[in-house]
Amino acid sequence: MTNKITIDIAERISFADGMAFGDAGAYERLRGRAHYAVDPNAAANAGICDIDKAPTNSDGLVEFASDIFIYRPVDPARANKRVFYDYGNRGNQRAIQFFNDAPPSNAPLSGSDAGNGFMFRRGYTFVCCAWQADLLPGDGRMLLDVPVATEAGEPITGLVRSEFIPESYGTNTMPLSGWINTRSHPTASMDPADATLTRRRYATALRENIPADQWSFGRDEGGIGLDGVARQSAIVPSETNIYMESGFDPGWIYELVYTGKDPLVMGLGHLAVRDFISFLKYDDVDGAGTANPVADIGIEKAYGWGRSQTGRIIRDFLYLGFNADAEGRQVFDGVLPHVAGGGLMWMNHRFANAVCPAGQEHEDHYNCADRFPFSYAESTDHLTGKTDAILKRPDTDPLVIHSQTATEYWQRRGSLVHTDTQGNDLEQPDTVRVFMWGSSEHFADPNLKKPSRGICQNLSNVVRTSMLFRALLDALDAWATDGTAPPTSRCPRHDDETLVDMDTFRKGFPDIPGLALPSGPANLPLLDFGPNFDSGILSNEPPKVTDADGYTLLIPATDSDGNDLGGVRAPMVSAPLATYTGWNLRARGFGTGAKYKFSGSTVPLPDSAEERQTTNDPRAAILERYEDAGAYQAAIRAAAEALVTDGLMLEEDIERCVEWAADWDRDRHDLKTI
Repeated sequence: MTNKITIDIAERISFADGMAFGDAGAYERLRGRAHYAVDPNAAANAGICDIDKAPTNSDGLVEFASDIFIYRPVDPARANKRVFYDYGNRGNQRAIQFFNDAPPSNAPLSGSDAGNGFMFRRGYTFVCCAWQADLLPGDGRMLLDVPVATEAGEPITGLVRSEFIPESYGTNTMPLSGWINTRSHPTASMDPADATLTRRRYATALRENIPADQWSFGRDEGGIGLDGVARQSAIVPSETNIYMESGFDPGWIYELVYTGKDPLVMGLGHLAVRDFISFLKYDDVDGAGTANPVADIGIEKAYGWGRSQTGRIIRDFLYLGFNADAEGRQVFDGVLPHVAGGGLMWMNHRFANAVCPAGQEHEDHYNCADRFPFSYAESTDHLTGKTDAILKRPDTDPLVIHSQTATEYWQRRGSLVHTDTQGNDLEQPDTVRVFMWGSSEHFADPNLKKPSRGICQNLSNVVRTSMLFRALLDALDAWATDGTAPPTSRCPRHDDETLVDMDTFRKGFPDIPGLALPSGPANLPLLDFGPNFDSGILSNEPPKVTDADGYTLLIPATDSDGNDLGGVRAPMVSAPLATYTGWNLRARGFGTGAKYKFSGSTVPLPDSAEERQTTNDPRAAILERYEDAGAYQAAIRAAAEALVTDGLMLEEDIERCVEWAADWDRDRHDLKTI
C-alpha cells in the first residue's frame, strides 16, 4: 500500500485586497484541510512511535488530517517556483511576522498583515500545514487531528510527568499538561495517592513532597455569582486538571508524576509535513483526483523555516530521515532552523508534550529534547561512546542555515551545535552554515515598542534582527538554485577565545553597577529515561541523572561593553546604546537569580560622562560615543552597510535601520536625559 493525501480547499480569497507585490503581482489566500492515509507497515513510516497501535481504515491505512494555508501569486507565471513552508510555533503562523516585520496573525489577510511585503515581493508560494497534534482549539491555532494509540483496542497507560511554575499569586488550578493551549493526558486514576506531587525552589534542588490530602484531580470553576458581586466557586473532579486549595506559590517548580492514558500518535506530525510538501513539489493531483493547488506554478524548490520549538522539529525531522518522502525523493531543498539551540524534539514519543519547551536552567530542566546528537556534523558522545550526526543521508539531506541568538548559549545549550560534547570546535559539513546573532535574545519581536521587566531584574532585550532573516533566505535560495555559496559561518569559537567558560566570561564582562550575573549556562546532565527510550517510551519519570556534570557548555565572550564577540552583530549591537545580553534573571520572589525562560536584557549605557563618573560605570557614555542623534544614525548606517558588504543584510534594509535610529531610537531605549 502507498500513502495517500487529499486536499480540501474550503476558502479561496484575494489577499491584501489585491495589492500588487512588485514583480510577483497580486496574491490569493487558500485555506483548507489535508487528509492523509498512510501505511503503518511501510518502511518510510516505520520510525513513528505507536503507528502500529493506531486504528486503521478498511484499506489498512492510518488516517489523520491537518489544517493548511496557502498564500500564492494569482498569476502563476509571476511566482518564483519556490515553496516556503512556515512550521509556525505552537500552531501559530510566524514567518510573515518575522520576515516581513508584520503584526502577528494566524490568518493574515489585509495589506497591513503583509508588513513590508518581503516574502511576497520575492514571489514565494508561502504555505502552512499543522503538525502538532496535542494543541487545543482557540486563538486561530492550526490543528492536526491524529488517532489515539491503543493496545489491541484497550487503553494504553504509562507514566506522565508535568511541570507547573506559576508567575502570580492566586492560581489554584492547572491543566495536567501545564499549558492552557495543550491537551492533557487524562489520568488513569482519580486518587491523588496514586500520583506524586512535589515542589522545589530551583531545578536541581531537593523535591518536597506535597501530601495527597492537599490536592486533587479537579478544577475550580469559580466565577461571579448571580448577584453579580460575590465570587462563587465550584470544585469539579477532572481527569485533566490538578487543583490545590491553598494555591501554587509563584516561582516554585511543581512537578506531578502520574499514570496517564490514551496517548496520541504524535509522530504523525512529521508525516503530515513530509507528505504535504512532497505533494506540492512533485504531484499534479491528490489521491482523490483533485488538482494540486499550486501545480500550475511548477514548484522547483522547497524551503522550510521554524523558530524555537519548530527549529527543533526541523532538526528532529532531518535526524529521523523524513526529508526523504515515501518514494525516496528529497522533500526540502534547504531549511532554516532558528533559535533551536542544541535540541531535537519531544514529539515522536508516547505521552509526549510537544508544546513544552526544551530544558532551561529553571523551567523544564529535565527534558528529553536536548539529547545527543546535538550537531549536524558527526561527533562522538564522550559520556556514552555513541557516534552520530543530525545529517547522515547525503542523497536527501538539505542545505542548512542554522541561526541562533545569545540566549541559546545561556539557556538552550547552543554551543553544542558547533562543538563536540567536550567543548572543542567541530567543523560543520560544507552544506551547513551556523550563525550566532550576537547580543540578541530568543524571541526578538520585530514590532517591540518599549522594553519591560515582567518578573525579571532587567529590562528586556530590544535588539532588532529581522533584517538578518531576509538576507539569509536570499542566501539560501541562491545556494540551492545555482550553488552560490552563502557567507561563511559566523559563530564564537573555542580556538579564538570568543567561546569561553563561565570563569573566563566573568573576567571579561564589565563590572556594571547593580547588575547581577548569571551562575552560568543551563547545564545539561546525562539523563536516563529508561531502557525503551529509543522506542519512544519514557519509563523513568523523573529521569535518573547518570552524570550530573554532563556535557561541556560554553558561552560567547564579550567586549568591554558586555556585548557578544564572535557572531553576527545587528546594527544596534555594532553601534550600541546599551549592553544587550541573551540572559535575564528572575526577580526576588519568582525564583530569585535563576535565568528566566528565553529572555535577554537591555542594560542602558550611562547617558553622559557625568553619569558614568557618578555611578562608577566602566562603560563609555552615550554622548562620549556619539556627539548627537545624527552621529548615532551615522554609526547605525555604517554598521548596516558593513553587513550588506558581508552578505548578511539586504541593501533595502539600510534605510529601515537608519529610520529606526532616529532620535536615539527612543521608543526602544526610553532615554530620559538626552
